[in-house]
Amino acid sequence: MMTSKAREYIDFWIETSVHAAEQYGTPGASQSVNDLVSRLIEGARGQGISERDMANEVGDLTGYVRDKLSAANRAENDRRH
Repeated sequence: MMTSKAREYIDFWIETSVHAAEQYGTPGASQSVNDLVSRLIEGARGQGISERDMANEVGDLTGYVRDKLSAANRAENDRRH
């Protein structure tokens, strides 16, 4: 099955940009869902990928990014406990 350019970009971007919240009060990159979605859309635009193309792949971008961030936070929490 052929993976679309939009899907490849989303998967790569999520892997490199969405991380668990920093622990112990150490400062980290912004992990606001709205900020992340804005950065995703901006980066995709630079690659010639529209917001619509991405939404066709994963549905609601905000919900998708929120779910990925929640999963990263759960995994980090599980790892620490």
